[in-house]
Formats: sequence, structure tokens, C-alpha cells
Amino acid sequence: MFKSMQQEVSSRTNRTILGIASLMAFAIWAPTFCVPPMEHILKEELLITHTQAGLLYAIPFLMMVVLGIPGGFLADRIGFRKAAGIGIAIVAVGTILRGTASSYSSLVAFNFIYGVGVGLSFPNLSKLISGWVSREKIGIATGVYSSLMVTGTALALAITMPLIFPITNSFQGVFFFWSIPPIVAAVLWWILVREPPRDNIPDEPVSRSNTSLRRIIQNKHLWLVAILFLLLLFFLDSWSAWAPALMMMKGATENIAGLIVSISLWVGIPTALFIPRFSCKLGLRKPFLWIPAITLALAAWGAIYISIPLSWPFMVLVGVALNAFIPIILALPIEMVSKEEVGTATGLVLSIGNIGAVIGPLVGGRIFDLTGNLHLFLLVLVGISVAATAIAFRIPETGPKGRSRLHGDIL
Repeated sequence: MFKSMQQEVSSRTNRTILGIASLMAFAIWAPTFCVPPMEHILKEELLITHTQAGLLYAIPFLMMVVLGIPGGFLADRIGFRKAAGIGIAIVAVGTILRGTASSYSSLVAFNFIYGVGVGLSFPNLSKLISGWVSREKIGIATGVYSSLMVTGTALALAITMPLIFPITNSFQGVFFFWSIPPIVAAVLWWILVREPPRDNIPDEPVSRSNTSLRRIIQNKHLWLVAILFLLLLFFLDSWSAWAPALMMMKGATENIAGLIVSISLWVGIPTALFIPRFSCKLGLRKPFLWIPAITLALAAWGAIYISIPLSWPFMVLVGVALNAFIPIILALPIEMVSKEEVGTATGLVLSIGNIGAVIGPLVGGRIFDLTGNLHLFLLVLVGISVAATAIAFRIPETGPKGRSRLHGDIL
């Protein structure tokens, strides 16, 4: 009976931790994705170019690049509850400050503050999950909090212009509105989250820290995952940033454009939930990397010619492809390294990967400024997807059917 009670308490605690991690993922990224639907408003009111608007969107991803690995080290030193808790508090402060911005320079500065919080909090969610969830269920748990992350981005794209902007009547009001989820997440994090049991995260002597870091940096498999993540985030965040503008160029109104693009994220919610389960049942990871990459290459080419009526089902296809790889890639570092190295390994993958999230929107904005359309940029995305396909085939299989071979290669 006592053992049964322990298991019940443990299960309830795990669900609470997973719920908070999911809320954190929602709250961290929703404030970023309210920017693309307002791009034309920000451009007009702040007198900025498409490239500058792209930079505004890309800043949180830039800070992920800068702070991904340092954030992991900070978590190793003070505990990831404190590190991520400080991060989500900074996210809340930064998003509130964005609502007070009256110029482009002040908005950029406040977005950097918000980005610092993103860089400190998001990389530590994987370590939180790995501390409370068994390795066999890592993929499923990652899928759960990834689905809430996608929900936040989809909601921001879908309702910012048709619902939130008419109520607030200013971009500052929109930013204030999207500061509410981070505030709630920060309060609940500090109240409910605890460090996992010590036996779930083995102590690592300080003398072994450099050895561990060197082992991670020399892990060619992790670098392949990081480069693949860079290419796929180049596509994902470029698409999120400029697809609304593409839809408006094809004749959609500003309200309908954001709603159409949000379809690619709404379908990502069940995709992020069920793809990891299907992957675990199949015992394979790689097909859920190279199949989406091929699909995205075809989608980028088709986007040049797609019409508005056909764009709705088209976005469903794009959404499944875009969101299938996210939980798989987030789970790969956890499956490739020991538990005590998860924070640093995840930080490496997120830091390198988010370089693509920074570069993609900027390249798209620059091409938009120079050519007046996005057709050339869509061809760039075709090339990015082809490169991602090639790298996906080179990543070792970490699913149950290929794990023994992976461990043999590492040893």
C-alpha cells in the first residue's frame, strides 16, 4: 500500500511538472509570434524597413544563440529551478516593457531583455523533463510541452490582429496583452516547481566538468543534430515571419492572412502530440526528420504558385511537416548523452540551431526590401530543405531499434 501511495504521489508530481513546463513553453514563445501579424503596422508607425522588422522578430532567437550554453552552465551551478525561474521572470519584465515602447530603438532594447529571459529559461525545460520523466517516456513528454509551445505561437498569429489589436488599438497594447502568460507562468513556476530527486540527476564532480564539456563538443552526432536544427529553424521562423506578408501579396486581408498562416501551427498541436508516440511505437526517429524535410522543399516551391483558396489545405501540409521534427529534435540530445550532460547538450543544440531562427527572418526581410516580393526567398527555402534532408539521413538512429548501434559508435 505504501509503495502504491508513493507511485501515486510521484505520478501526480510528474503531471504537475509537465503541466508547468508546458505552460512555460506557451508563455515564452507566444509574445514573439504576435510580431509577424503586426509587421505592416510596426513598419508604418515606427518608420522601419522589412529587414528591421525581421530583426525585431529574431532577437529572442539571437539571445537563445548567445545564452543557450551559458544558461545550461548556470543551471548546473545554481539548479535549473532557479535558472529557469529567473529566466521566466525576465521574460515577464521584458514583455511588459515592450508595451511601453514609443520608438524602434526602445522596442529593440526591451526585446533584448525579453530575449535574455528566453535564453535562460527555455533550454532548461528539457533538463527539467529529463529529471522527472523516465528515459522511455522522454519523447512523449517532449511532445506534450512542444504542443503547448505550438499552441502559443498559433494563438498569437491567429488572434493578434482580428481580436487583440481592435481591443487595444495599438501595438503597445498588444504587447501588454501578451505579457500576461509569462507573468502567470513565472508565479506558478516559483510556487509549484521543485528540483527533481537527487538520484534522478547524478552529481558530477567539478573536476569532471571540463571533461564533460569536451566530450559534448566532440560528439559529432550532436553537431549533426544542431546543424539540422539550424536549417529547419531557418525555414520555420522565416515562414512564421513572412508567410502573413506572402498571403497579403496574394490578396488576403491582414486579418485573414494571419489566420491562414496560423493553420500551419494549429495542426502542429496534434502533430507534436502524436508524432513522438508514433515514433516510440515504431522504434525509429529518423523518418520523422527526413520526410518532413523533403515535404518542406516541395511546399516552399509550391508556395510560389499557390492561390488563396488552396492555401488553407496547403497550410495543413506545411504545418504537419514543420511541427513533426520539433519534439523529435528536442528529444535527441536527451537520448544521445548521459543525464548529467543533458543541460549542456541541449544548450549546444539550441544555441547552434537558433542561428537559423535569427538569420532566416533577416534574409527574408532583406530579399523583400530588394525585390518587393518573396519568390526568391522561397527558392532559398527550397535549398535549405534539401540540405536538411541530406543531413537528416546522416544522423544516427536513436530509437529503440537503433540505440544499441548508437551506443556502440559512441563507445
